[in-house]
Amino acid sequence: MQVTPSAAGHRSGFVALIGRPNVGKSTLVNQLVGDKVAITSPVAQTTRNRLRAILTTDEAQLILVDTPGIHKPHHLLGERLVQSARSAIGEVDQVLLLLEGCEPPGRGDAFIVNLLRQQRLPVQVVLNKWDQVPTAQRPEADAAYRDLLAESGWPIHHCCALTGEGCPELVQAVSALMPEGPQLYPPEMVSDQPERLLMAELIREQVLLLTREEVPHSVAVSIDRVEEMPSKGKGGGRTAVLATVLVERKSQKGILIGKGGAMLKAIGQGARLQMQTLIDGPVYLELFVKVVPDWRSKPQRLAELGYAEEGR
Repeated sequence: MQVTPSAAGHRSGFVALIGRPNVGKSTLVNQLVGDKVAITSPVAQTTRNRLRAILTTDEAQLILVDTPGIHKPHHLLGERLVQSARSAIGEVDQVLLLLEGCEPPGRGDAFIVNLLRQQRLPVQVVLNKWDQVPTAQRPEADAAYRDLLAESGWPIHHCCALTGEGCPELVQAVSALMPEGPQLYPPEMVSDQPERLLMAELIREQVLLLTREEVPHSVAVSIDRVEEMPSKGKGGGRTAVLATVLVERKSQKGILIGKGGAMLKAIGQGARLQMQTLIDGPVYLELFVKVVPDWRSKPQRLAELGYAEEGR
């Protein structure tokens, strides 16, 4: 990796975004980077991989580590996701703790706060979705979270990841606490993740958006083949992507395919448009659906899908 020489005063480092599921971590990553890097969905526990996005400014380069939401796991996959999020805390220079400012703090928030208090890392707090808090209720909401964070000394920022409100100030605050160092990535890069992983995530995002609670977290996507088609002839110049969507039950397969294949077609169309933006070119996408009973509790299957146990 080519490293840019350090300019005087330039800062760089890694920032882990930590919080409960569905507090807006992935939305904030996309907002800060200014590009679609992490998938988002109204469904909780959308993020499964510790995705790294890169934000480069004149003053600093921040590598944002978007982690799975910390929650009480109900299967082996859930255990590994929480393990992934917790291990990220020990591998970064700074932590952004995201809390849902429009809701009162709960036991899950208190658990994460206590977890972070055991670390010797700079922590900054983001009260996200602040635009959803009525102006008259903001002092009360702010006070409730300050009680939760009492004696921590962590700075608190009020933001809206969806609109960008408060985000420029947040970037300045995070940059100021980073150690001095060179750019670790070329300034035009927004992610260091393999293209295949991003493609799989874009397909899974469409499944979550279009099926919602009917097929919640029983879905995984594997990219079976990616190849460039010859520039001449029918379909020439396109990138061909073949992918398999895994589910746990036959009924879920039926939902994903839909009547006359309509649902699978809609999923493919949505994912293909996102992929074309990702690779900046036309895409031919073919999807298959496969039933693998109880795949979320099978270590070998999880490893094949990239959810290996941390440290292995």
